[in-house]
Amino acid sequence: MINGKTLCVVLPAYNAEKTLLKTLGDLDKSLVDQIILVDDSSTDATRALTKTLPVKYAFHKVNHGYGGNQKTCYSLALASGADITVMLHPDYQYEPKLLTALASMVASGVYDVAIASRILGHGALEGGMPYYKYVANRALTFIQNLLIGQKLSEYHTGYRAFSRKVLETLPLLVNSDDFIFDNEMLVQCHQWGFKIAEISCPTKYFPEASSINFSRSLKYGFGTLRTSASYRLKKLGLSHPLFLDEEKAGQYRLTPQAAKDRIAETNVST
Repeated sequence: MINGKTLCVVLPAYNAEKTLLKTLGDLDKSLVDQIILVDDSSTDATRALTKTLPVKYAFHKVNHGYGGNQKTCYSLALASGADITVMLHPDYQYEPKLLTALASMVASGVYDVAIASRILGHGALEGGMPYYKYVANRALTFIQNLLIGQKLSEYHTGYRAFSRKVLETLPLLVNSDDFIFDNEMLVQCHQWGFKIAEISCPTKYFPEASSINFSRSLKYGFGTLRTSASYRLKKLGLSHPLFLDEEKAGQYRLTPQAAKDRIAETNVST
């Protein structure tokens, strides 16, 4: 619990066997009320390892993709009663020790969303981020800020904290099940007027850390631009993308049933 608010950490896992223990080992569990790991049909021993750990878990029947995994994560976090939910990749690429700082930004009540930026400071390249990814990150973020009217240092981090109100409000079920989910969610946060904060976070790139290949990175890059352009076109009255439709949002908000339909095995009470 932090500032009198319950804290849940969700881990969207896929083939995280080699890094899961490191990630959990560096978390300050004294503040965490619940840890929920959702495995997206891993092909390694992630599930077997998870069952030996003091965490709640849910195992997907089939692979639902990175975005699909987060939909389950957030549904379960809401069902657990969490006031603040932090999403942390279990691949040890982000610094688990910054959990308190990230969650505190939301627990303060000043911000609704907080993201851990690899670009603030000098952590990205020093941590081994490939130069082409760094350049692409900066270029995409610059264009996105222009299109959306934000001033974020990056939109592509996998370490984020959300208030309960954010997760209950956004129509997350209509979002992509792929990697573009993250960008859609941040654009939605801006559309719905939620306040977004950033903290600086070092990153670690090593063989066991998850990373998408060049072709998928290219697809992701174009997807982020399309997402931001959709926001700008909506503001101009030239387009009405469903993921930004406030009138229809209620049809696509997270529900416990949405998670149950994906799950094959769980010890989480829904």
